Amino acid sequence: MAKKIVIGLLTTVMLAAGPLAKAQQPTKIPRIGYVIGPSLAENSVRIEALRQGLRELGYVEGKNIVIEWRSADGRMDRLPGLIGELIRLQVDILVSAGPTVTRLAKDATNKIPIVMAQDSDPVGNGFAASLARPGGNVTGLSALAPEISGKQMELLKEIVPTLARVAVFGEPANPGYVQQTNETELAAKALKVQLQILNIRDPKDFAAAFQAARKARADAALVAGGPVLNSQRRRVVELAVKNRLPVIYNELGFVEAGGLMTYGASFVDLYRRAATYVDKILKGRAPADLPVEQPKKFDFIVNLKAAKQIGLTIPPNVLVRADRVIK
Repeated sequence: MAKKIVIGLLTTVMLAAGPLAKAQQPTKIPRIGYVIGPSLAENSVRIEALRQGLRELGYVEGKNIVIEWRSADGRMDRLPGLIGELIRLQVDILVSAGPTVTRLAKDATNKIPIVMAQDSDPVGNGFAASLARPGGNVTGLSALAPEISGKQMELLKEIVPTLARVAVFGEPANPGYVQQTNETELAAKALKVQLQILNIRDPKDFAAAFQAARKARADAALVAGGPVLNSQRRRVVELAVKNRLPVIYNELGFVEAGGLMTYGASFVDLYRRAATYVDKILKGRAPADLPVEQPKKFDFIVNLKAAKQIGLTIPPNVLVRADRVIK
């Protein structure tokens, strides 16, 4: 009888311990891979915006989410290896910081969800079948808005009333380049301004491109952006000052590095909103069914220090419309 009682008690304890042991098993912490071409330091503002977006949704890095940060530090040939490393780590989601990264990530995996923190033209680049229904393993945010190029050209015309020729610095290898160039040409035609397209493939091209713009008597310039230009912002800004050339840039980082002005989609807002895609996918939504969103916020920022360096006076009616003026 005593033996039966002991066996019964042991059985009861084991049955009770089973659910408890299950409950005590550690919950799997989601692992996110983030990849960027330029250095992490150069993009600290965008990275903090992504972190902020995640915090707002209840994610605390190192506690209930792990982020694997990877940067090519401007050496774009390193990107495939970094993406491969994250795939081997079996991250739950890849966050791509720009179309070049998205292209490489998409080519590397069709299983891991990819969230575009920003892209120049998701449909044109072949990342999404449509904005409403991407249809694959890629979704996220588009930085493309048709009015951006037109607004950039108008602003150049306002600060340089005699504007007749604009040099455009762009990267042919950058996805979305053709679309951006076409829109800029349409905007220039409407303002009766000639364009000088200067292609950038390597940092070594910077000095020659600015010399070509100066030789052709360009009145101003537009930097369309891309991984090579973005990774060398300070150098680009220095050349603009050296050549006393008014330049409008595609994003805030150039102006913070000493550039004259920027007008375009707010990359800080885009990166913050990228966190919502991470959240939805972790909660079971498929990237194929999550619509790609377009910019909702635009930045117009003017740097008066840069204007003074090149002897340019920014009209008051332009300054009053700026979201921020750096003095």
